[in-house]
Amino acid sequence: MEKFIVAGGCALRISDSGPKGDKTIVLLHGYLENLSVWDEFTDLLKSQVRVVALDLPGHGISQVQGPIHTMEFLADTVHAVLEELLIPKCTVVGHSMGGYVALAYAEKYPETLDGLVLFHSTPYPDSPEKKALREREVAAVAAGKKELLSRTAPAMGFAPQNQSRFRDEIEGLSELVMLTEEEGIEALLRGMAERKDRSEVLRNLRVPVLFIFGRGDQYIVAETAERMIREFPAAQVAWLEHSGHMGFVEEPEEAARILLEFVSAE
Repeated sequence: MEKFIVAGGCALRISDSGPKGDKTIVLLHGYLENLSVWDEFTDLLKSQVRVVALDLPGHGISQVQGPIHTMEFLADTVHAVLEELLIPKCTVVGHSMGGYVALAYAEKYPETLDGLVLFHSTPYPDSPEKKALREREVAAVAAGKKELLSRTAPAMGFAPQNQSRFRDEIEGLSELVMLTEEEGIEALLRGMAERKDRSEVLRNLRVPVLFIFGRGDQYIVAETAERMIREFPAAQVAWLEHSGHMGFVEEPEEAARILLEFVSAE
């Protein structure tokens, strides 16, 4: 069920499948997405666990609050939502940018975690080159060129061999970009650019951690994934063999199976 709430002083759209068993999964979407990207994936999970998602501030229909949305601010917002819903503990699943938020949440609120899942995401900060790219994206959006993002970013999220098959989904993601407020895009770009390295946070967590990678991911390439596997040997690892950066869309049943097995074993 979708509804609007005010949490942490921010007006938010959330979805909540309602209590189911004793486990809750919180799904945090990526950059240029909103909670609707999880709709079909939620259907595969909600018979076994409670599933909560939200439009992170700056995306979807949630409120934009200022020129920069730090990962810490977004983590505080997630925590405020869980307090509002009276959920004391959960497994946080972060897709791409949502993984950056999940790690900030893990640093600030570790006592509320049952587990952490980085779904096509990393603990590393932006490289100088990536920061420069984000600055160019901010400038492009501010100049009224948001449609450039809508034409390029969604397709890049899918493995090359999947782009034709998922044409409708790519068009839907392009529409989400065009519906996103320019100020929200800019605020999140700035927040991602300034985020810190959270490798030590991840290394010191005392709850189960899962990495989900896609073999065809054009953002989290194999070299980065292998680096994470080496540097965080305690983490569980799952590969989606036929996915890019959107595994919950490209291989939803397999991704759901992996996630539910992880949660049931926590």
